[in-house]
Amino acid sequence: MGQRDQSAGAESALPAVNGEYMLEQTAALCRIPSPSGFTRSAIDYVAEELGRLGIPTARTVKGALVASFPGGDPELGGRTLSAHVDTLGAMVKEIKDDGRLKLTRIGSYDWATIEGEYCTVHSAGGSREITGTIVTTKASAHVHGVQLSRLKRDETSLEIRLDEPVRSASEALALGIQVGDFVSLDPRTTIAASGFIKSRHLDDKACVAILLGVARALMESGECPIAPSALFISNFEEVGHGSSAGLPDGTVELIAVDMAAVGKGQTSDKFAATVCVKDSSGPYDFELSRRLIELARANDIDCRVDIYPEYASDVSQALRAGWDVRGGLVGPGVDASHSFERLHRTSLEETARLLLAYLLAA
Repeated sequence: MGQRDQSAGAESALPAVNGEYMLEQTAALCRIPSPSGFTRSAIDYVAEELGRLGIPTARTVKGALVASFPGGDPELGGRTLSAHVDTLGAMVKEIKDDGRLKLTRIGSYDWATIEGEYCTVHSAGGSREITGTIVTTKASAHVHGVQLSRLKRDETSLEIRLDEPVRSASEALALGIQVGDFVSLDPRTTIAASGFIKSRHLDDKACVAILLGVARALMESGECPIAPSALFISNFEEVGHGSSAGLPDGTVELIAVDMAAVGKGQTSDKFAATVCVKDSSGPYDFELSRRLIELARANDIDCRVDIYPEYASDVSQALRAGWDVRGGLVGPGVDASHSFERLHRTSLEETARLLLAYLLAA
């Protein structure tokens, strides 16, 4: 499908979505540290926002969030939209003799993408935050010269330089830092006047914001989904088991709402929604994918169809765990995934409209 026809005369029957609200929620969520395993604050924030919208929530044993919409014909089977609030990050692997910290990754990203990044060490169980910068062991061009450019960026060459007067491991320990402390990356979230938002962790905070936008649109319009429908905010997707357990009872169709990877060789677009029909875990459900594509056409939604060979989602994880569901994948176009990400407000709006069309159609 190409770009939406802006001259279409008929008004959409879908509830109106608030792009500004979703943009603001994306920014707010991105600024809450939540690497996989350290997501309670972000989950609390989403639960509070859903509560303000009048939607009650519950937590799974693993700490994921479940919210159900009122209404829906049980004969049609349950529909669940899933997005994950956990992000990439790190943990302290070792406290070096000079007081600097070695890292172990949380999630999959190239080490080079975090060089020079500001970060926060969440010490003492998260009760104290100590800032720092991720630098290489040969960071000074005036000291190391050509060695700097030849250095391979990996767990042996990157370290945290703390913003504290430490020169030894004992001084770092005295700050309360321990092996196993979580490390979050500075998102550097910025909203441009042009409608772009650039930030780390748009994967998948933007999609959590989209689900909040969908919830707000439904509650403000007074419309109810045609089938029993729920939101599932997972918290371990980046490490491979976000939706492996705890899906809402009665779920027959599960749609992962996750970023659409924009780049060379892809059809995904930064101003559009995307239906992904295959990723590294294999094809998504044919009938469900086709239904989503036809809903986009019928509702004049700018939507692309794409395939992601280097990608998996909450649906991938649910299917591998043995859930008997039909799976689909929808998301907004995001540039530079797992790096310095960017998306446009329009893609939030188009994705939210597609999800509303899905929830309201038989």
